[in-house]
Amino acid sequence: MLITNAKIVDVLAGAIKSEDAVRISASGEITELGKSTTLNRSGDETVIDLDGRYLFPGLISCHSHLSVVFPFSLTDPNEDPALTAFRAAERAHEALASGITTLRSVHEQNQVDLYLRRAAKAGWFQGPRIFGAGRALSTPDGHGAGSACSYAKDFNGFYKAAIGELDDGADHLKIFITGGLARAGERPEDPEMTDDEIRGVVKAAEERNTYVVAHAGESAAIQQALRLGVRSFEHGYVMDQATVDAMAAKDVFYSPTLCVTRSESWMREKGFEEASIQNCLAVADRHLASVKLAIAAGVKMTNGTDYPPGDLVDGASAALHELFLMHGAGLSTLKSLQSITTTAASLIKQEDKLGQIAKGFFGDLIAMRGNPLDDPQNLRELDLVMQGGRVVANRL
Repeated sequence: MLITNAKIVDVLAGAIKSEDAVRISASGEITELGKSTTLNRSGDETVIDLDGRYLFPGLISCHSHLSVVFPFSLTDPNEDPALTAFRAAERAHEALASGITTLRSVHEQNQVDLYLRRAAKAGWFQGPRIFGAGRALSTPDGHGAGSACSYAKDFNGFYKAAIGELDDGADHLKIFITGGLARAGERPEDPEMTDDEIRGVVKAAEERNTYVVAHAGESAAIQQALRLGVRSFEHGYVMDQATVDAMAAKDVFYSPTLCVTRSESWMREKGFEEASIQNCLAVADRHLASVKLAIAAGVKMTNGTDYPPGDLVDGASAALHELFLMHGAGLSTLKSLQSITTTAASLIKQEDKLGQIAKGFFGDLIAMRGNPLDDPQNLRELDLVMQGGRVVANRL
């Protein structure tokens, strides 16, 4: 396939490349960048003329839940895996259609992320590239209670639970180190794991050359997990200066999930219980202040939603809603775009294959009329979505 007459966005340099044409092999990788006037069509090769549109890497969502049920209280821990798969597959299709060509899942009921990944590899399912955690690891009475997680106690229990998810094919491990906002009486300030329990999960991850991602509500637990080797943090509802400085010094990744505390209309549309909504609204100002501290400290920011990333929130996909919120919080335009491309690719250890338009990278691409380097809002209207050289949506 040959794409011509494109303005190719370089998300590392924050500029438009000098080349305006991209060739993608039958296997779905970019094999050549050049000029439309010199890259000739080969045989019966398909040509897509973008007519001056901007070509951007496919989006990468870093905190996704495809199987989640709203309101949370309706979750059935004993749900038939077939029902879980139908629900998650529909969310995956919606995400891909909205330009999210890759996602990192951080807990799915019945390990449905791992099964969707297998189905896609077999050609039975079309959705984003999935990097999955399988089931998150939780204490029995912790934030994951009632959500069909893998439950454990003490070092040995968490180590064995972690190895179990990795043996089943998980790419990374998810833990809950604090409470959250889902239930009445729950607080993000409440710690939920001991040093030994976190060590057990980190040990399993290190043995398999992967990493641990933590649901983390506040500073003390984040500093605890930093000390013990956790690499990726989610939410950070209540953080202080010392904590964000420590995160920056450790060069870890942070998905702020601002949309969790800034999507009231969407939550009401989805039937969230009032306690959940009020918990989110109550912490919204502190959450935003914490994110601003992290931005100023230079913490590496990734885009995550905590919702199905293709769901529409105030007219945009949840992933774009999050990008706009991060940008509005003070993250530069370029770093906002990198949070959903190059920085995200580094987090999932795919920086040599995803997040850029370059030779040897997957042909995961989106196209639009406006320049996202001028305004991220230009990502709202996509005329083309392509994954691995295969056209997913074409509105040219």
